[in-house]
Amino acid sequence: MSAVRNSRGVAIVLVLLVLGVMIPLTLDLNRTSRAQVYEAANLADGIRALYVSKSGYFLGKALLEEDDASVDTLNESWARAEVLSAQSAVLFSEGRFLLKIEDESGKIPINGLVEGNEYNAEIRGILTRLLSLPGFQLQEREVRDLVDALKDWIDGDDEPTGFGAENSYYRALESPYSCKNGPLGRIEELRLVRGVTRELFEGTAERLGLRDYVTVYGEGNININTAPVPVLMALSESMDEERAAALDAYRKDSGHDLSKVRWYDKVTGMTGITLPSMLTVQSSVFRLRCVGSFRDVRKRTEAILQRGEADVMRLLAWRET
Repeated sequence: MSAVRNSRGVAIVLVLLVLGVMIPLTLDLNRTSRAQVYEAANLADGIRALYVSKSGYFLGKALLEEDDASVDTLNESWARAEVLSAQSAVLFSEGRFLLKIEDESGKIPINGLVEGNEYNAEIRGILTRLLSLPGFQLQEREVRDLVDALKDWIDGDDEPTGFGAENSYYRALESPYSCKNGPLGRIEELRLVRGVTRELFEGTAERLGLRDYVTVYGEGNININTAPVPVLMALSESMDEERAAALDAYRKDSGHDLSKVRWYDKVTGMTGITLPSMLTVQSSVFRLRCVGSFRDVRKRTEAILQRGEADVMRLLAWRET
């Protein structure tokens, strides 16, 4: 009888040991299986979100191809892409996209800062006035040194300009690299230039970001019809916030003719003020940013399109994240 009781006791202990091993294994297998299911679902949703984002890109491309290339303004459909994309929810059961189109031709052509190995005086003046705006929070000396450093990054020689920076500076850094000594290929290259901090490049809630007002694309002109207000303020020493606001209000009135650059002569406060000769009313390069979402997953696409012959848009750059 004692042997039977001992056998039962051993059996109970063995069962408890087996359960003690099997329950954690089962729970871990369940967690792993659920994680794999969720991972597969997120992957599938990510693919859907990416294609939703690409749908927004193709909408933007179509808007630009249908646009009248003879004059570009902020009153056209492409400039209101964010409003139009709000209707994307009706196209997808659980997805939507938010599309924004920026006119790169309305920005300051940063590579035009240098002609040969010397300053382009007109663009130097515009860039200096832009960086001197209160929104950038830079001191006069910082502006001067930064513009010199930008010139040195672009020009072909290795002689520092004023308080600029050439190879002697960049190769002495903790993580050394060479000065470009040539045109910027992408706007992100500005982060390599001495003095261009992340905050200055990207901007913050309290500070303007340089990348929003300069471009590496285009033909060296600035479209006065689409230039951001800070760029308008930098076009002349005679410009101020009030005049720039008046120009902005005038060009956003669809009843005004913006087909000629000198439309600004008709704006209150602009009498006797001459703006740079590099101004235009036509644009050639556009940046499309689109965020696509499906359920809780978001994917982003960014493209640079250049208007070519017969208004066909040519893809210059593409990025998706």
